[in-house]
Amino acid sequence: MSTPRPSLTLSSTVLDAPDAAELADFYRRLLGWETVQDEPGWVKLLPPGGGSGLGFQSEKAYVPPAWPASTGDQLMMLHLDFEVEDLEAGVAHAVAEGATPAEFQPQHDVRVLFDPVGHPFCLFVNEEAPGEPPAISPEWVAEQTREIAEQDRLTIQDAVAPDPSAPAAPPRQAEPGTLT
Repeated sequence: MSTPRPSLTLSSTVLDAPDAAELADFYRRLLGWETVQDEPGWVKLLPPGGGSGLGFQSEKAYVPPAWPASTGDQLMMLHLDFEVEDLEAGVAHAVAEGATPAEFQPQHDVRVLFDPVGHPFCLFVNEEAPGEPPAISPEWVAEQTREIAEQDRLTIQDAVAPDPSAPAAPPRQAEPGTLT
């Protein structure tokens, strides 16, 4: 005789980060969701109109996953998919908020990006949308990557585990025609 299944409702997907509040702020700006819980080491966002949300917890030992992964790399446990109507506009918005396009893009109608602490996430166009899905050229992704590098943002590794004894690094210069 089996016991009845209890009622289970997905409340949120939780992402670890060196600083929960900072990562939650990125996703709040990216998605336009509202903060419903903000405690030391824990933040929860919910979409307008309800539904499951995103939670963020501080984890000092957080290590960003490698993508695409190779044997021995820190593996990605999950990733988030966000549907957009306009792929190029979605990528531009994500980059403006602090995301970084992945160098490797496996599909023409999906864009893989990294949040500020290295979690991969995807933007995609609904396959049922009429017409051909827009394609973002590799040149556009390279240009966005160069612009980010020129802004001298911290690397993911520096943000996660800075070496306090290391001398300050000189500003990075992107070379024409290369991805950084």
